[in-house]
Amino acid sequence: MKSKSDTVLELVYGIHPIHELLRAKKRQIKTIYTIKPEPRAFAAIRALLPKHVAVQYRSREELTRLAGTSDHQGVIAWATPFVWRKKVFDPANQRVLVMLDGIQDTRNMGAILRSAYCTGVHGVILARKSSAPLNASTLKASAGLAEHMQIYQAPSAKHAVQELKAAGYQIYVAALAKRSQNAARVAYQAPLCVVIGSEGAGVSSDILSLGIIVTLPQRTPDISYNASVAAGILLFLIAEQQNLLQQPLD
Repeated sequence: MKSKSDTVLELVYGIHPIHELLRAKKRQIKTIYTIKPEPRAFAAIRALLPKHVAVQYRSREELTRLAGTSDHQGVIAWATPFVWRKKVFDPANQRVLVMLDGIQDTRNMGAILRSAYCTGVHGVILARKSSAPLNASTLKASAGLAEHMQIYQAPSAKHAVQELKAAGYQIYVAALAKRSQNAARVAYQAPLCVVIGSEGAGVSSDILSLGIIVTLPQRTPDISYNASVAAGILLFLIAEQQNLLQQPLD
């Protein structure tokens, strides 16, 4: 969809994604639709809406057609494009990063972005090649928390790793390999970036040799964690070591 100024607008749906978009104040909502009676949680969105943005009412069926899913929770919006980070991260200011190498499922990507935010990760890198898009489904799965993250889009995972190593980052690659280390026992050294591979193939073979390979212990070798679950566990382990968690439960 385009706005009157010919700006390409992006679809966002769901209570939390739209609420967090407004809270983050990085982009603007141009049009918003909801149902009657309004969802109870819509009051929090309305409180943050600029006065010039009029709420328009549609049937739930029409919202489903517009969103392409019934997962919209009775509210959808058209907003200015997602704000990407334009340059590579600085190890002096962004000491803990996560890179997603070929994640295909938008729900997995969103869940990882949610975990990254919750664990205090300073930045995220997405490999443009063979990666799921950062779209409305991804934002919904992140509970809108992707709106608060600094996210950089690299041409490829290998290109990103090479840039990070040149900048001084230590690279930790989550993978199953004979020479891997137990992820729960590694002393993680910052500045660092942990690489999470795709759901099926895992981390790209051409970057396995570019970092320290870490593996989460599991009951038997013929099973594996879901990509987003593995990412959440790893990010928690790293956040705990790097004192990124602001509310420790002692």
